[in-house]
Amino acid sequence: MRFDLLTLFPELVQPQLEIGITRRAFASGQVQVRCWNPRDFTEDNYRRVDDRPFGGGPGMVMLVEPLERALAAAQADRASPAPVIHFNPAGERLTQALVAEIATGPGAVLVCGRYEGIDQRFIARHVTREISLGDFVLSGGELPALALLDAVARLQPGVLGDAASHQQDSFQGDGLLDCPHYSRPERLGDDAVPAVLLSGHHADIARWRREQSLRLTLQRRPDLIDAARAAGLLSKTDEKLLATLLAE
Repeated sequence: MRFDLLTLFPELVQPQLEIGITRRAFASGQVQVRCWNPRDFTEDNYRRVDDRPFGGGPGMVMLVEPLERALAAAQADRASPAPVIHFNPAGERLTQALVAEIATGPGAVLVCGRYEGIDQRFIARHVTREISLGDFVLSGGELPALALLDAVARLQPGVLGDAASHQQDSFQGDGLLDCPHYSRPERLGDDAVPAVLLSGHHADIARWRREQSLRLTLQRRPDLIDAARAAGLLSKTDEKLLATLLAE
C-alpha cells in the first residue's frame, strides 16, 4: 500500500520511517510513503501557500491552488486514485477499527494542514474523510499522519516479531483495554510479579489476564464494555467477572 503526504515539512516525516520495529514495513516496501510539498507547486516568486482569511481574524489559511496541484501530482503518480484523508479536530476519532480498515486498503493521500487551517473549498472538492486524534489541537497534520502510518505499519504481516502481538493490543478483537504486563526481576522492592504469572498454568494465566482486562476497562473506559456487550463479544464468564468487579 502507498501513502502520499501533502506537507510543508517533509523533513519531519522521513526520520520516523527509519526507526523502531515499524521501519520493517517501510524498508520492505509493504508500506510506501512519498511526500509532496505544496510550495513546489506554487507559481509566484514568494512560493506562497497561505494568505489572510476572508472576514478577518487571526492566523493564515492554506490556499487551494498549491494544494490542488500537489494532490493532482500525487494522484497521477499512483497506479490508481486513492482516498484523500485530512486531519482535522472536527473529524471522526481515529480508532483501532479504523486503522485496521485502512491497513487492508490501497493507502491514501494524507493532507497535513498548517496555520489556521485549509481553505474549505479544497476540503469540499477533494477530501474523502476527515480524521482526528482526539479532542485537542496540534500545530499541523504531520503528527497525526505519522501516528496513522505507525499504527498501519505494525499491522502488516511480518513487521512485529510475533504475529500474535497486535492481537493482544488494547482495542483489538473485542475492543477492550489490554491487561498489565510484567518482566524480570520477579521482585522489585516490595512489588512482586503476580504469582499466577509464575505458575506456568496457562488456563489460570489466561483467566487472570482476562479479569485484569475487564477490570481496567471498567475503571477507565466503561464505554468500551458497553460496546463489546452490544456487539455480543462478552461471554457469560465475562459477565460474571464484571458482576463481581462491580460488587467490589
